[in-house]
Amino acid sequence: MKLRVLDNSIRLRLTRSEVDVVKDGGLVRGRVRFAGSNNFDYVLESSPATLKPEAHISNNVLIVRLPEMDVKQWASSEQVSIRSAQPLDDDDQLTILVEKDFQCLAPREGEDERDMFPHPDADSTTC
Repeated sequence: MKLRVLDNSIRLRLTRSEVDVVKDGGLVRGRVRFAGSNNFDYVLESSPATLKPEAHISNNVLIVRLPEMDVKQWASSEQVSIRSAQPLDDDDQLTILVEKDFQCLAPREGEDERDMFPHPDADSTTC
């Protein structure tokens, strides 16, 4: 799972197997390690109790929760992403985007894309 953070936005990109894990009720976890044995973990999970996508951070762990029904529909369709805006205390909002990770249109040396989704703009002769 890839994590991208920019100001008040969180973007997670998942491979096919990671989408399957979340669809089946499991957790997908990533970790960034820092000097001094410090870690920043990020977790994506599906929950039947969650009504809208939400994100929370506590003890150096970012948890993004998605509604179970949204995940099942997204995982079993051509739908690319789940997007939401979570209201914040100061009348601002946090944008949450969870999407399928696509293969690049132009191959990159050293990049293993076997578990990524086929790019929708790729024609059958370039893949």
